[in-house]
Amino acid sequence: MTTTPPEKTLHLNAFLMTTGHHEASWRLPESDPEAGTDIDHYIRLAQTVERGGFDSIFFADGPSLRAEVGRRPAGNLEPLTLLSALAVATQRIGLIATASTSYNSPYNLARRLSSIDHISRGRVGWNVVTTAGADAARNFGLDELPAHRTRYERAEEFLEVVQGLWQSWDDDAVLGDKESGVWGDAEKVNAINHEGNFFKVAGPLNIPRSPQVYPLIVQAGSSESGKELAAKFAEAVFTAHQWLDDAIAFAADVKNRALKHGRNPEHVKILPGIVPVIGATEAEAQAKDEELDRLIRPEFALAQLAQTLRVSPDELSLDRQLPADLPAEDEIEGAKSRYTLIVDLARREGLTARELIGRLGGGRGHRTVAGTPEQIADAIEEWFRAGAADGFNIMPPSLPGGLDDFVDTVVPILTRRGLFRHDYETTTLRGHYGLPTPGQRDRGDELTDTTSSEVA
Repeated sequence: MTTTPPEKTLHLNAFLMTTGHHEASWRLPESDPEAGTDIDHYIRLAQTVERGGFDSIFFADGPSLRAEVGRRPAGNLEPLTLLSALAVATQRIGLIATASTSYNSPYNLARRLSSIDHISRGRVGWNVVTTAGADAARNFGLDELPAHRTRYERAEEFLEVVQGLWQSWDDDAVLGDKESGVWGDAEKVNAINHEGNFFKVAGPLNIPRSPQVYPLIVQAGSSESGKELAAKFAEAVFTAHQWLDDAIAFAADVKNRALKHGRNPEHVKILPGIVPVIGATEAEAQAKDEELDRLIRPEFALAQLAQTLRVSPDELSLDRQLPADLPAEDEIEGAKSRYTLIVDLARREGLTARELIGRLGGGRGHRTVAGTPEQIADAIEEWFRAGAADGFNIMPPSLPGGLDDFVDTVVPILTRRGLFRHDYETTTLRGHYGLPTPGQRDRGDELTDTTSSEVA
């Protein structure tokens, strides 16, 4: 690989999941099957990520039991609560949590996120999800999942409301004037008086403006609705791709959409997921990957695959390719883009269900790369230089070992190549991602010689 330094450096986010992303990681001798509810486990991971100089860590979430309890660890701490603990155990690392726009109210969520932004002194991000899954709907009194379009329309209005609430206090609203006895300027704290199709919210928020004004906005849906939501609001986009050409096209598409919405496309960071299986030699890395796949229970994985494909388990056979008559994407109400990615992977490579289960075991559709630290760095550099990514969502297959390996062996290589910074240069999450303060960002008049052209 070339060692010529790029014009910009990449961003790294660590996507942390209990014992790791591989569904069988909990069965490794060194894994703790109850790590998902152990705060010391997460503190150690967060401090390791911070030692590696990552921009952020990220926790997925959903308001229902996410997995068959026999298959993999299914108990997880609520992520906003977890971020509060990690905020006081770390100094610089950004902290991103998932929260649903379908099963929260804007006022309460805006308050919780702003509070953690204060606690962390400006290091919080919010992964915006609309929540696909009938199980979640039933936990909130609904008989079925709301339609895909309805969920995204609600999400857009939700974002407008919370952004208004986060800016309902002016920067200088708090006076703290002991001499005059005036704590705050009432004229600089304003109601938003929002009335829309889904919400009626008066405001203002009952907490002063936070260090970042509002959290970094992250989005992970890659359907047409998801890409439009990202183009309007997202500042970081987590995405899954198996092939370089698809990743390049996706990044260009989202950035072009952002440009059409009057935003600076450089303020939308694209971070594909990558599952790095690292060994001292390529053979050692392959052996680690094969050992994890060997520990998968096929009956559990086949049932999960059937659920993802919206078919009955008896329609799948481990040693046959997928049925020809699977539903089309427009028939799917939840997780449309991930459904399409999985079906395309199976069709393009002619995989049997057993082979597909192995390919999905490490990252559920995210790209898995097994190799030496140099080979992992090569894979990251190739996509970064090709314009497929502004950075990567690092998804260790096992924890804590997979994270330790990446921080100790891959990060130094990326740094030597000039692809990644040597140390933190800012104190806020927005600063890490090179983003300006809200209220001064993404207006069309900020763009220079780009408003009439597409993003390559």
